[in-house]
Amino acid sequence: MSDTIEKIKCLIIGSGPAGYTAAIYAARANMNPVLYQGMQPGGQLTTTNEVENFPGYVDGVTGPEMMIQLQEQAKRFGADIRDGWATKVDFSGDIHKVWINDSIELHCETVIISTGATAKYLGLPSEQHYLNMGGGVSACAVCDGFFYRNQEVVIVGAGDSACEEAHYLSKLCKKVTMLVRSEKFRASKIMEDRVRKTENIEILMNHDTVEVLGDSNVVHAIKALNKTTGEVLEIPATGFFVAIGHKPNTDIFKDYITLDETGYIINTPGTSNTNVPGVFVAGDAADHVYRQAITAAGTGCMAALDAERYLASKE
Repeated sequence: MSDTIEKIKCLIIGSGPAGYTAAIYAARANMNPVLYQGMQPGGQLTTTNEVENFPGYVDGVTGPEMMIQLQEQAKRFGADIRDGWATKVDFSGDIHKVWINDSIELHCETVIISTGATAKYLGLPSEQHYLNMGGGVSACAVCDGFFYRNQEVVIVGAGDSACEEAHYLSKLCKKVTMLVRSEKFRASKIMEDRVRKTENIEILMNHDTVEVLGDSNVVHAIKALNKTTGEVLEIPATGFFVAIGHKPNTDIFKDYITLDETGYIINTPGTSNTNVPGVFVAGDAADHVYRQAITAAGTGCMAALDAERYLASKE
């Protein structure tokens, strides 16, 4: 551990739209925010090729470019943007203690958690190849479905979110093939009925994804295994959507912050407040419903304003 302790008025843990927006608002309020970018500077959007649904970008923007712009805007107002990630916290006292990279100890008056969530993938080499290529594989139908209008796509998943995303894609795509890896849905009955009644959704139960097929740049089919018969089939598709859940990046907070059963931070409705006074949450670390850049940015604003009011109340 470091022999020196840095005192910080407002610490923001994590970047992305939530963290950078919080930094912009906190800096403009003279809170001298320090932001540590985390393991993935810029968050999930850095893996997104095109963003066309964020207001103000008439012609769209790449995810990495948007994150650079948000970061530079925060710096313009004086936010201190740093490399590194939080590895330990102690929120048991009035001073919130955070350790960066297991070596730097920070004592913070307020903390904004914007560590986000990580999409779960199947882990297939071909899936990761096309994901890293920036096209053909996605974990967000609302974000990327537009790019597959009038095309055929495949989605894997069995829960409410998978059903919701399959139904969303059905309004854009010519055909949606839904691969359910077990013999039954995990989704609620109403959501299962919705996809079953949608004409252009074909549901294949008890099927595993074997491989994402294509040339070096473009997906053209999904190879799937019927676990009942052993048959391997190739499903024509230009897009492959993975809807098997997200894991919120909140493990280091679990001893102090109230989480739900899946690890998302529980905030006071209508605010960014957590159960610990002076600790706030923004973005996907608390949002398992919307998970959009615009909603994350909005909660970043809320967290900075809530932190500012908290500090004012302590004066």
